Amino acid sequence: MPAPVFNYELFFDLSPDLFCIAGYDGYFKRINPAVVNTLGYTEEELYSKPINEFVHPDDQKTTEEVRVQLHRSNPLYYFENRYLTKSGEIVWLYWTSMPLEEEKVVFAIAKNVTHKKRQEADRNALIAQMTQINEDLKRFSYMTSHDLRTPVNNLISAFRLLDTSKIVDPETVEILEILKLSSQNLKSTLNSYVDTLIGDSALQNKKEKINLVDTLESVMNSIPNLIRDSKAEVRYNFSQFEEVDFNRVMLESILLNLLTNSIKYAKKDLPPSIEIWTDQSAQVKRLHVKDNGIGMDLEKVGDRVFGLQEKFNSNQDSKGVGLYLVHHHVTKMGGKVEVFSSPGEGAHFVITF
Repeated sequence: MPAPVFNYELFFDLSPDLFCIAGYDGYFKRINPAVVNTLGYTEEELYSKPINEFVHPDDQKTTEEVRVQLHRSNPLYYFENRYLTKSGEIVWLYWTSMPLEEEKVVFAIAKNVTHKKRQEADRNALIAQMTQINEDLKRFSYMTSHDLRTPVNNLISAFRLLDTSKIVDPETVEILEILKLSSQNLKSTLNSYVDTLIGDSALQNKKEKINLVDTLESVMNSIPNLIRDSKAEVRYNFSQFEEVDFNRVMLESILLNLLTNSIKYAKKDLPPSIEIWTDQSAQVKRLHVKDNGIGMDLEKVGDRVFGLQEKFNSNQDSKGVGLYLVHHHVTKMGGKVEVFSSPGEGAHFVITF
């Protein structure tokens, strides 16, 4: 049976890739319509000038050097250069070229990768921008934490100079003791933040064995007025496990944000009730934090629940940062955080270590 006869000219003419035959003299000898459509010149214009005149000026030298190697019978693979269209636009072409010494011509195929190059440029610009933003935020956080230590130290010094024995009102003495303890806890927290910020990546991600009871009580001691004024009741049960391998600063931040959120989003005329407990199965450890607050509509909130600056109610104190930090800290340490909630039914957060 004879082989079918094809019109190979159609393959040449219909290809979206740029097909061309170039002579060793540096001129096009044959091009397909894709070359004309891409560069915007007529066939006559493309045939009438040396190929290098259509190449971007910054790439002409490199292109000429590659052409010399082709004329020495060295095939060309994976070569990219820029051409200028008739309207002055830049197009990136990705070449594969094979020389034919006997005929003194080069058979070449090029793909237009301009769109890919623009995507790469946009991505690189975005990465550079995000890197700069990250560095600015890190520097701002360090400066803030560092600078705040001075007034805190001054406050602690003032408490040391204060002679409470001369104060006869017991309530005033109690308030001063609370302020003194809060100042000391704030100093300790700021010192921890500074140490973490100026440390290397290994230090920032450092895990250690942490006692949950001690950590929770330390966090509660840092907000005694908030707990007292809101009449919040905090109950905890860590009988399943009391210790966890985690970053101390991050765990304190997680508990602080979840506790303050439970108080901040409590129902009117109903004191906050917060339950915290642990459970485990197989090798999985989980920490639960549940409250009786106003809750949220997760069907409407969706994936935005842990987004930065996402707000789901009209509370003026809401900044949309707390849950973002909770999610960031947990996932950075290789864990997972979930939330279960509905309007009026409180919120239940589950952290899997």
